[in-house]
Amino acid sequence: MPPVSDEESFLERVRRRVRLPRGSAVALGMGDDCAIYRPRGSRDDLLFTTDLLIEDVHFQRDTHPPEAVAHRALARGLSDIAAMGGEPRFCLLSLALAPGTPQEWIGRFFDGLLRLAQREAAPLAGGDLGHAEKLMCDVVVCGAVPRSTALRRDGARPGDGIYVSGRLGGSALGLETRRGAAWKRHLRPEARLRLGQYLRRRKTASAAMDLSDGLSLDLHRLCLASGVSARIKEPPRDRGASREQALHGGEDYELLFTVRPHTRVPESFEGLPLTRIGTIHKGSPGSVFLDERPLAPLGYDHFRHL
Repeated sequence: MPPVSDEESFLERVRRRVRLPRGSAVALGMGDDCAIYRPRGSRDDLLFTTDLLIEDVHFQRDTHPPEAVAHRALARGLSDIAAMGGEPRFCLLSLALAPGTPQEWIGRFFDGLLRLAQREAAPLAGGDLGHAEKLMCDVVVCGAVPRSTALRRDGARPGDGIYVSGRLGGSALGLETRRGAAWKRHLRPEARLRLGQYLRRRKTASAAMDLSDGLSLDLHRLCLASGVSARIKEPPRDRGASREQALHGGEDYELLFTVRPHTRVPESFEGLPLTRIGTIHKGSPGSVFLDERPLAPLGYDHFRHL
C-alpha cells in the first residue's frame, strides 16, 4: 500500500480491498460509527464498535487518573453506539500493561471501567491481557437497535438542518489548561445514549454521528458519506473555549445530526441544548463552509502525526 498520509484516504484504500461474502449478515461494514450485524430471524440489528486508547497519545499517566483513563476508553465506544441510536449490550476489554505498572493503578482502572459499564448497562463480558512498552487498551462495545432503524452518516440530503448537542470545545480546553470544569469534562466524557435513542425512536434524524475528532473533520466525514456539502455558522462553545477549539477540538462526544425540513427539534433534551448550526446543500461531497468561507477539516487525524 502507498505511504499513509491521512486517516480518510488510508481507510478508503482498506475499504476497497474488503469483499463481504454473498449473503453476509454484515448489513453495514466500514465507514460509519459502528458495523451493523443482522442475525437471521432477529428483530434487532447488533452494533459493534472498537476503540484504542494509547498512553502518550490519548492519555498520560502523570496527569490522567486511572479511573478516568478507563472511563474515557469505554465512553468512546458508548458514544459510537449513541450516534446510531443504540442501546448497549456488553463490552470487551483488551488491556496491555507496561512494565512496572503498579497493582494499585490496575485496580483503580477497573474501578472506573466497571462503574461506567454498570451505569450504562454494558457489562464487561471478556477480553484479553498482554504487555507492551506503553499502556494501551482496546474496548469493543456491542449495542442493538430494532432492525433497520440505526442512525447512519449517509442519510443527509440538501435542505436538511444541521444540529449539535451541548456545547463544543470544552474537552480541548480542558486538555490545554488541566483545570476546572473543562478538565473534568475531558477526563470523564458522557456518551449521549439517551439522546441518540430519542432521535431514533422519534425518527427525527436523517443522519447522525458523534463528535470525537472535532466538528470540522466530523461534519466533513458526514457530508462525504452522504454525498453533500454543508454551510454552517459558529457552533455553541463551552465556557472559556476558543473558536478554534469549538470548531476543531476533539473528544467532546456530543452528537452531530441532520433533520429533514419542517421537522421539529426541541430546544433541549433532558437539559442538554440542541442547536441548529447550518444547512445541508448540494455541492462537492465533503465540503463545509463557515460563514460562506471554506472550512478546512482540521480536527484530530492520527496519521497526520506520523
